[in-house]
Amino acid sequence: MSNPALDQISLTRLKGVGPALEKKFNQLGIFNVQDLLFHLPFRYEDRTRVHQIGKVRVGDHVQLQGEILSNNIQFGRRRSLHCVIQDETGFISLRFFHFSAAQKQSLATGNLIRCYGEVRRGRTGMEIYHPEYKILSNFDELPVEDSLTPIYPATEGLQQARLRSVINQALALMEESPDVQDHLPAELVKQLELERLTDAIRLLHKPPIDAPLSWINAGINPGQKRLAFEELLAHRLCMRRLRDVSNQQQAAQLSADDKLLTRYLQSLPFTLTNAQQLAYLEISQDLNGLCPMLRLLQGDVGSGKTVVAALTALHAIGSGYQAAIMAPTEILAEQHFLNFEQWFAPLGIRVGWLSGKTKGKARSHQLQELVSGQCQLLIGTHALFQDEVEYKNLGLIIIDEQHRFGVHQRLALRDKAASNSINPHQLVMTATPIPRTLAMSAYADLDSSIINELPPGRTPVNTVIISSNKRGEVVVRIENACKEGSQAYWVCTLIEESEALQCEAAEATADRLRNQLPQIKVGLIHGRMKPKEKADVMAEFKQGQIDLLVATTVIEVGVDVPNASLMVIENPERLGLAQLHQLRGRIGRGTIQSHCILLYQAPLSEAGKQRLAVMRDSTDGFYIAEKDLQLRGPGQVLGTQQTGMMTFRVADIARDAPLLDSVKEASEIILQNHDEIVEPLIRRWLGEREHYANV
Repeated sequence: MSNPALDQISLTRLKGVGPALEKKFNQLGIFNVQDLLFHLPFRYEDRTRVHQIGKVRVGDHVQLQGEILSNNIQFGRRRSLHCVIQDETGFISLRFFHFSAAQKQSLATGNLIRCYGEVRRGRTGMEIYHPEYKILSNFDELPVEDSLTPIYPATEGLQQARLRSVINQALALMEESPDVQDHLPAELVKQLELERLTDAIRLLHKPPIDAPLSWINAGINPGQKRLAFEELLAHRLCMRRLRDVSNQQQAAQLSADDKLLTRYLQSLPFTLTNAQQLAYLEISQDLNGLCPMLRLLQGDVGSGKTVVAALTALHAIGSGYQAAIMAPTEILAEQHFLNFEQWFAPLGIRVGWLSGKTKGKARSHQLQELVSGQCQLLIGTHALFQDEVEYKNLGLIIIDEQHRFGVHQRLALRDKAASNSINPHQLVMTATPIPRTLAMSAYADLDSSIINELPPGRTPVNTVIISSNKRGEVVVRIENACKEGSQAYWVCTLIEESEALQCEAAEATADRLRNQLPQIKVGLIHGRMKPKEKADVMAEFKQGQIDLLVATTVIEVGVDVPNASLMVIENPERLGLAQLHQLRGRIGRGTIQSHCILLYQAPLSEAGKQRLAVMRDSTDGFYIAEKDLQLRGPGQVLGTQQTGMMTFRVADIARDAPLLDSVKEASEIILQNHDEIVEPLIRRWLGEREHYANV
């Protein structure tokens, strides 16, 4: 009788796993023996040798053994059990803040101990807090490990020792099993010089004794390379499948009304850049096609994406269809509404507005205009796609700042808008340039257009990094700039997610600056103000009635005041690079030289220093995005809403970027010649999350 497949063997078949422990494994996404094999270590510890106490340094992770010299309970701010151990080269302290009477007894003076932990600087010199330890009758009774010790992602109540024991049983079953099913075609594995699947798994759980501790993160581990490749491939196949399904759907064929487009272009006070013209050309070709456009429009801060979006909307409206523009925040949606109303009203086009705060009569009137087709362009937040919102004939959806919305929202939106099997075209815009590496994985279902030049007359912003103890000098600099007729932003960032605290901090800063600068008109804008209050403040700032605008990060996108040429960002070390770049993009929109001051709180961490240096040295959004990816990783760059699609178990987009070209090629080969493995690969790596690909 053949052995059952490993993904068919339940966890409770393993020694020591009862229903309670099985539940803990389920929390980690582990439901069967195969899942255990793919639950990989995130780092290793070296317990293959015993270090000499006399040679250890603060920060080392070491295995030590010696005799217990003393053991007593100390009372300070917290009660702790303090033991001193020694070998022939020196002595060191062990400290336990949580301990039982039995534990104190086992750590009796004169006993022999072997322990493992991180050396820290403590009250009595070098100490190890809460080491893992064993009491020995002699030092030879317990041989040292013969490979690096893996440390696994865990959950509360699931200790490393228990995890290791259960995973070791899974590895033993793998050795008996005919093979963990290797879905990749053998010729592909050979051509790309990848490890066999079982070898890769073994290498990661039981690395060779001479492997460096950094093995898992240095990108030199052949087992990791094989599994990262397979995981990236599964993600790409999932995204490509979304795309293929989209290509089989029907969309309205939209032919532009050239007279309408010409009237719009003639009303603008500038001519389009070459990059804008090229982007619209690519979009219009998609709109003339029979299957739905799925296009990503990337452009750096201030490159003029909104004008391209306006041409796209006019293209759809000129063909007799409705268009919708969705933005992630009220302030950005309002900004779009004001712009489009100003552009489209003279062309006789009806622009509507809808947000979660549109209530009562105004709401029902707007919904009525939409269903009758009177409203040709609707602008708003994700309220545009609530259940009771119905369109007469929606032909185009434009999503601004895509990174704030997840892949699933993109899909929900498409499903909402589909009527009589005709699907709307979609244009997704972002001013946070997406590194090529992410575009190839997270956005593999989209075609891409890039606006890579700024309108003429823009001057790059000069950025300086200043410590907050020079705050007084910065205030004087603002005073001088405002007296000379410039305007300025003061951006307050707070690490707390609480909007209430952010707003309080901004209010306190505004009050302090009003006292310090009595001649200067100081305004305030934050997320808790009513939409009308926000719009009024922005209008006053735009008209020059406010000199200095104190704001939270709500001004990050879409605010355009050409006379503002100075920005202070407080505590910039708390923000990611993309967000800092967005904020800085609010200035430098006119012809005067603009300055951005990053007012940091000392001391800065190493990562903080690196991030601020990138901001000082570059204004190129694509370079900054690549750096952001290297420094923070994809989960944070994409924002939490995206991570449902982008949490990788093994792959790391920054580290594994060199694999992406071969992943792309392999995905095409598999889709053409090995369609039967697409499903099992996606299930292995995306498992329960596969509902994104419910296609």
